[in-house]
Amino acid sequence: MRAVCGCSSIALLWTSVTTLGRRRYCSAVDHSSAAPAGLDPNVPHPARRYNYWLGGKDHFAADRASGDALEKLFPKVRDGALANRAQLQRATRFLAEAGIRQFLDIGTGLPTADNTHEVAQRIIPDARIVYVDNDPLVMVHARALLNSSPEGRTAYIEADLNTPRAILQNPALRETLDLGQPVGLMLIAVLHFIHGDGAARPIVRELLDALPAGSYLVATHATSDFGTPEQQVLYRQLVEQGKSDVWTRPKEEFTALFDGLELVEPGVVPASEWRPEPGAVIPERSDINIWTAVGRKP
Repeated sequence: MRAVCGCSSIALLWTSVTTLGRRRYCSAVDHSSAAPAGLDPNVPHPARRYNYWLGGKDHFAADRASGDALEKLFPKVRDGALANRAQLQRATRFLAEAGIRQFLDIGTGLPTADNTHEVAQRIIPDARIVYVDNDPLVMVHARALLNSSPEGRTAYIEADLNTPRAILQNPALRETLDLGQPVGLMLIAVLHFIHGDGAARPIVRELLDALPAGSYLVATHATSDFGTPEQQVLYRQLVEQGKSDVWTRPKEEFTALFDGLELVEPGVVPASEWRPEPGAVIPERSDINIWTAVGRKP
């Protein structure tokens, strides 16, 4: 993997927003004057920064400045985002084909085509999905765009992954999902915003403990495993200086999130290597820097 002068995407500085850009950039649109209540357009947010990287229009000047600075260091960050997006779609399709009819997608991000409910409901029309995110701008778009099939249902909760109990006890979740039946828990590119060694595991445990046998965990997570020691030091310095909000984790710590679950083949692998589409070109691991896995609760 190559850091400043090469093609590394070690930063992967985006949340679990499930956006897919058709072009790399669009015209810069500043929505500061129409910012929803509770949103500070002067502070970059990972969902909006990710939207900017993938050619969306829902971002502010601070998000663009943050994205430009980080992409200058990590030119392959967009490739990582696309790989993450594709993995969300493949894993959702796998769960739906396995009979999962309910999904809890935490770290939703700004919606676009082929969101979790669209992929699932093409296979199971009456599938139910609850989306969770903590950006007011996401809520505005979610209410407008996350429309369910007539047979199914979607709901949106504005909440934080750091408070899993609040998510689980939210009336909208209880009204939409039956926690007595299996649920697909989607934690896509969101756990790396939980800082601290071992800090993500208790959050995942609390969520999984509330779900019945037969439920699945799908997760993706940024890593610096494929970097040189010098690149890993560089990235940690960015975190310490507040220039990155992603806490990368090694394979061992990511794998521990699935303790007690039955890993689905091929196990813990880079996102682009989890059941890729036939004929897909598999990029270098150092260009993607994302671990992923799918596990079933026995």
